[in-house]
Amino acid sequence: MMNHTNILIVGAGQAAGQLLITLKQNKFSGKITLVGDEEWYPYQRPPLSKLFLSGELEHSRLFIKQANFYNDLDITFRFNTRIKKIDTHNKIIDLNDIELNYEQLILATGTRPRKLSIDGSNLKNIFYLRDISDAENIKSVIKNKKSIVIIGAGYIGLEVAATAVKSGLSVTVIEKQDRVMNRVVSKQVSGFFESEHKSHGVNFIFNDDIVSFSGGKKINEVNLLSGKTIKTDAVLVGIGGIPNTEITDKTKIVSDNGIKVDNQCRTNVKDVYAIGDCTNHWNTLYNRYIRLESVQNAIDQAKVVASNLTNIKTSYNEVPWFWSDQFDLKLQIAGISEGYDKTIIRTKEKQKSFSCLYLKDDVLIAVDSINDPKDFIQSKKLIMNKVKLDLEKSKDVNAELKDMS
Repeated sequence: MMNHTNILIVGAGQAAGQLLITLKQNKFSGKITLVGDEEWYPYQRPPLSKLFLSGELEHSRLFIKQANFYNDLDITFRFNTRIKKIDTHNKIIDLNDIELNYEQLILATGTRPRKLSIDGSNLKNIFYLRDISDAENIKSVIKNKKSIVIIGAGYIGLEVAATAVKSGLSVTVIEKQDRVMNRVVSKQVSGFFESEHKSHGVNFIFNDDIVSFSGGKKINEVNLLSGKTIKTDAVLVGIGGIPNTEITDKTKIVSDNGIKVDNQCRTNVKDVYAIGDCTNHWNTLYNRYIRLESVQNAIDQAKVVASNLTNIKTSYNEVPWFWSDQFDLKLQIAGISEGYDKTIIRTKEKQKSFSCLYLKDDVLIAVDSINDPKDFIQSKKLIMNKVKLDLEKSKDVNAELKDMS
C-alpha cells in the first residue's frame, strides 16, 4: 500500500524549520513528512561562515530546534534522501525506495554554490560553502593552514575573510568588480568595509579574475587574468548561488530564476508551494518578481504557508532585509537600493556607527546600517510606507528617522 502524508516538505534548511515551528504553534495535527538531502534536522546556515567557522559556536547550536521539539508533531524525517520524481497530477513523489502520496507539497530546496569550471578546479583544498560538511572542511584549513585565497567579495567571501584573518591566516580576496559588495551597497559603505578589512590585514585584488588553479593534487597557486600568480594553501569560492529548481524540470511547476510563487507562496500548480531561497516571489511592495537569499525571506514565507495550511489566511508583504557580521561590524540592510538617485550618510557619535539612506525622488527605498540598529528598524517602516523624507532633517543625526516625513 502506498504511504500517505498530509504535508510533504522537501528541504531541511531555515525555511523548512520555520514551517514546522509555525505548524506546531498553529496546532496542526496531520501527518508531515520532511525529506532532506543531508543527515541533519533543520539548521541555520548563516553561522557557517562566522561563529561556527571560528569554533565559537558548537555544532549542536546550529539546529533551529533540538530533536525533542518535534515530538508533538506527527512527523517522519527522511534524511540523506533525494527525490527521484514528482507527479503533481496524482500527488505522488518517488523517493527511490518508496512512493509517497501527499495532499500539500512544500518545496524548500534552497540554493547551491555557483561553481567555477576552469583548469585545476578539481584540485583539493578548493572549497565552496553551503552546508555543515563544507564548513567543517574549511574549519580544518583555518586550523592547519597558513594562507587562503577567497574569490568573491560578497557577504560570504568577506565573512570568511574576517574569520580567517582573525585566526591568523594570510588572506587575499579577489574580486572582478572594482569594490566589495558591489551589487548591494553604495560606494561609501563599500569603501568603509574595505578599509576595515585592510586594517585587519586582509589583502584585496580588484578588477581581476581567475584563469586557472595550479598544483599537484592540492591547490598551490591561483593564476589571474592580469598575469599575477598567488601562492596559497587553500581557496574559498564565493561567487553566488543557484536556486535548486531541478525538482520541477519534468513537472508543470513554473521556474524562472527560482520557483515562481505568488504572495501566498503558491506555485502555478494546485497544492504545491515553495518557500525560501529557491523561490522567485511576487513582491507587492515592488510590484515585481524578486528572488531573495535571506533568512528573513525564508522565515516569513514559511510563516505564510504554515498559516494558510492551518486556515489562517495571510499573504507575504514584507520589506526585504539582510545582515552580515564582519569583525565588530554588524551590517543591516533593509529594502532594495536599485535605481536610487541620492544617498544620505548619517554618522553617529559612536565609533563605527552610521547609516546610508538610499532615496529615489526623495522617497526612502533602502538603508544600510552599520552598528546602528535604531535607524535600521525605523527605516524599515518608512520603506514599507514609501515615505518621502525631509532631506534637511534626514541629515540631522540627532533627529530620529521616524520623525522625518
